Amino acid sequence: MARWKALPEELDPQIGEFTSQLRRLVDQGGLSVAALADRTGYSRTSWERYLNGRLLAPKGAVVALAEVTGTSPVHLTTMWELAERAWSRAESRHDRTMEQIRITRARAELGDFGGGTGTTTAEAPPAPPPSAGPPAGGHRVVLLFLAGAVAVFVVLGTVFLLTGRGDGRGSREAAGPSSPAATSAAGLPPGVKCVGVGCTGKDAEAMGCSGDLVTTARTATVGAATLEVRYSRTCGAAWGRITGAAPGDRVRVTAGGETRRGDAVAGETYTYTPMVAVGRAGEAEACVTLASGRSGCTK
Repeated sequence: MARWKALPEELDPQIGEFTSQLRRLVDQGGLSVAALADRTGYSRTSWERYLNGRLLAPKGAVVALAEVTGTSPVHLTTMWELAERAWSRAESRHDRTMEQIRITRARAELGDFGGGTGTTTAEAPPAPPPSAGPPAGGHRVVLLFLAGAVAVFVVLGTVFLLTGRGDGRGSREAAGPSSPAATSAAGLPPGVKCVGVGCTGKDAEAMGCSGDLVTTARTATVGAATLEVRYSRTCGAAWGRITGAAPGDRVRVTAGGETRRGDAVAGETYTYTPMVAVGRAGEAEACVTLASGRSGCTK
């Protein structure tokens, strides 16, 4: 098969070693990426990302690769666990960077807003001629008092508008962006079509929430199936997925009182649910009921 592309230079060494091991197994098995997709149940696009270091393969894909290449999964999954920890550390650094960027933007917006009000408060009525009132020193005191009073009223008015005193609407609107139910898609990466509750009930791949944007938040093994909670921080959503599925197996994901289900049908070795909105990965739980009657959930 074609030579592999060089792995990204910024890739963590543990992730690079794990990815190289996956490549060696694929080469030794004489598998093309298309054949690998057919035999493992993971798409060709996903395997291209896994094998080029752009996305960490989920545990289910690793186990499936071991099966089709006749490799013991024990040592391979141990390497995967080390790589997953390294990937999580890298994601945490990325999240902190993005959070700092959002804070900087928010401060800039608030600074602009404050600058606008400052312009208004700076406008003070012209002082009367010295002959028409008290001495100049008295005028300065009066002007300072008036400017201070105007500034106080502006600040109070701003607080009133932002908190919505009187009708409660402002407080509800102010609370909206911090909730996982936020629906604005502004500022999202190209290809991402939803965020928060806007993703609920929709397909993760169709909405651009999978691929490089997804991680495995939780996992469990039930019978021959691997159960996962898949999470996209960018989309603010999670979904359940099973690999090694048999026709009739059912998976569901639950978060914030919302439940979504997916059913495995003949010819499928994996299936996943529609998405539910979450504020963080730990809020979602996935459960599976196998056609054999056995069931289980992620911890």
